[in-house]
Amino acid sequence: MSTDHRATTDDNDGDTVNEQSPADDAEGFATLRVERREDRTVVELYRPEARNAINARMIDELHRVCAELESDPRPLLLIGHGTVFAGGADISELRERGRDQALAGINSRLFERLHRLQAPTVAAVDGWALGGGAELSYACDIRIATPTAVFAQPEPGLGIIAGAGACWRLKELVGASVAKQVLLGGFRLDAEAALRHGLIAQIVPSEELRESAHALLDRMAGSSALALRMTKMVLDADGAHPLADDLTQAVLFESADKHERMTRFLERKKR
Repeated sequence: MSTDHRATTDDNDGDTVNEQSPADDAEGFATLRVERREDRTVVELYRPEARNAINARMIDELHRVCAELESDPRPLLLIGHGTVFAGGADISELRERGRDQALAGINSRLFERLHRLQAPTVAAVDGWALGGGAELSYACDIRIATPTAVFAQPEPGLGIIAGAGACWRLKELVGASVAKQVLLGGFRLDAEAALRHGLIAQIVPSEELRESAHALLDRMAGSSALALRMTKMVLDADGAHPLADDLTQAVLFESADKHERMTRFLERKKR
């Protein structure tokens, strides 16, 4: 864990000042590159001129992706373009927001919607994941990262709180003590610290990040999609109860997929 307490807006820290976004692609995405496969959706945060900073357009476009995945559930991979995941929220937009925008939860509502997607979500983090960028990764089910990954919350240095989930979601992920070090003390979690505290699942070389993320999704693809969705539902349920396990298992026990998978398993054991 780094002990640098600064929260600036230079090229190496803090959130990012808005710059002109690239032209829309054929689907109308200006800030994302979206790849749809049969068993997964891959979303690349694409604002290279602004270190993939999260602006209103990106929020709207990520809502579009969430809507697709709500109607057609499949695992999601989030990855940043280049050597940064997301350099925070767009400061030029945040500066103009007032009380009403804060109460509308512009970022937090998206991140919660992402968190509640039925299929598993994976964030592949290379380089900086700052402010809202870090909170976006926290909303995913699993994170993997490269040795250069850094998670930090510089919001208090800008006169605000980390108001899109970090104040409670980070505590759930790494514990109250570490969360307070990051949120109050300005500490950063580098890749080794993030791994040590359970924030990320593994560290992989930068050049292998995308391949490793897809390998994780390949393992998921080998499992029952319904069983994964049900498992996530029980894991994320507030006030989970053993009855929830029993009811969920009852649904799965009646599925043809369960019968076919167990039959294949038993036939392999006979060989």
